[in-house]
Amino acid sequence: MKAHLIYNPVAGPRDARRVLDRACRSLRRQGWTVEPKETTRPGDAVVLARQAALEECDVAVVAGGDGTVNEAVNGLVGSHTALGVLPVGTGNVWAKQLNVPTYTLANPRRLEGTAESLANAEIRLVDVGRLGDRYFLCWAGIGLDAQVTAEMEPRHRGMKRLGALGYVVALFQVARDFKGVRTRVSIDGKITRGRMLLVVISNIRQYAGPFQLARDARMDDGLLDVFMFVGMGGFFALRSFVEVVGRRALKDTRVIHRQARTIGVEPEQALAIHADGDPAGTTPVSVEVVPRALRVLVPPGAPPGLFAHPPEGRLP
Repeated sequence: MKAHLIYNPVAGPRDARRVLDRACRSLRRQGWTVEPKETTRPGDAVVLARQAALEECDVAVVAGGDGTVNEAVNGLVGSHTALGVLPVGTGNVWAKQLNVPTYTLANPRRLEGTAESLANAEIRLVDVGRLGDRYFLCWAGIGLDAQVTAEMEPRHRGMKRLGALGYVVALFQVARDFKGVRTRVSIDGKITRGRMLLVVISNIRQYAGPFQLARDARMDDGLLDVFMFVGMGGFFALRSFVEVVGRRALKDTRVIHRQARTIGVEPEQALAIHADGDPAGTTPVSVEVVPRALRVLVPPGAPPGLFAHPPEGRLP
């Protein structure tokens, strides 16, 4: 197996070089050839992943968080190189969706087990979302959560050590003054209008870490799950967040759920957008699904029901 390891040294709450060295040795014991590649600035992971694909690597293993994974996805879509993940970021939502153990200071050797599981992974073809000229793997957000992201990112390492707490504090600060915006949303050509606080376009089941929003989503069915949170202001915004945490969102008539292939969002005033947790400009925006455009490694232990199609096979 030929692999490039793309490491973001500023991802996550602490430097993980020593732990990753042991993970690489674990992969080499499995017969892999692993060439480390380190990012130095935003956008590097796109270039390095594209380079891995051009050099016909079997796998590009990303050691970072969801932002680094997103960059790598943008370099791998449409190629034969599969995406693998050694999660050393802060949120690690993609890894959590696949039940991949994440690196923690209390259990640093866990990452070696994660590396070993990659050698026994299935190869799956999954959908991605396309937002303008950018792809996302997990989800895109428009409105409240994107505004929180815009005010939080980029974060210094001290802030990352706070984990989700920093985002919770920022959420309450933003929600206090956030107002619903009259918005026209096109779902496969059908129009929904309302005062939107938040529009989430999801390719996976997880949302913002441990929370499940699109509980029945399948990552290779050619559809994106769209959630529109309708309301006037901060009270409704916070209430919507509590509903997501409490898994009651779909019981509320002010949360509209649809599945779609194409989505257009046109508010009366510009709203922030994020893609996989990184700022991605402002509205208006068009989003579409690109079916089964990315090869990913899915280690043993992934939740059942995530896929509509059988695996492409296993690594040789």
